[in-house]
Amino acid sequence: MTLEIYKTDGKPSGKKVELDDAIFGIQPNDHSIYLSVKAFLANQRQGTHKAKERAEVRGGGKKPWRQKGRGTARAGTTRSPLWIGGGTIFGPRPRDHRQKLPKKVRQLARKSALSYKVKDEQLMIVEDFTFEKPATKDFISIMDALNLNGKKILLLTGKNDINIYKSGRNISKVSVLEASKASAYDILNNQLLILQQSAVEAISETFKENEAEVN
Repeated sequence: MTLEIYKTDGKPSGKKVELDDAIFGIQPNDHSIYLSVKAFLANQRQGTHKAKERAEVRGGGKKPWRQKGRGTARAGTTRSPLWIGGGTIFGPRPRDHRQKLPKKVRQLARKSALSYKVKDEQLMIVEDFTFEKPATKDFISIMDALNLNGKKILLLTGKNDINIYKSGRNISKVSVLEASKASAYDILNNQLLILQQSAVEAISETFKENEAEVN
């Protein structure tokens, strides 16, 4: 399939780019997307949650009252989980939440996400552009020309471009990533996916390299 390439002034360039059907035109696999997104979100967790249990709460070393004769229940410590100020029963403990997925599942999820974007007409190709230095105002001008303001977008660049990244990072609802590093979650978590022309080739090369490693 082919898509129109737009210029930074918002007008069609008259050129088209050929998209690889094996990447942008497959039958999406919803389960692989689910597994990929679940693993991505789990891997964002720090796992530092912690609550003190009975043995870790300060105090409570002295028996609060004698065992018999008061007409009350027996108590050996004021730090029992049943008391205010006591420890927590089975509280959260620090742990690693990371989940690993087979490379083929991750790649299938990314292909499925890209195919969904094409199928839902949420993919746009723009010509390559860069800035000599970070320029948020110029970045916004390009977004205005492409009629993208107010939409949640992800711009994928062909290579790491620090000036484009810095120009877009302070703009609400705008994310900028290198094409080879975008996960299925990144690709889907927006209203419109914008690819620089060089990003199309970068994505194809990334999949070829990964398939060669697997095989």
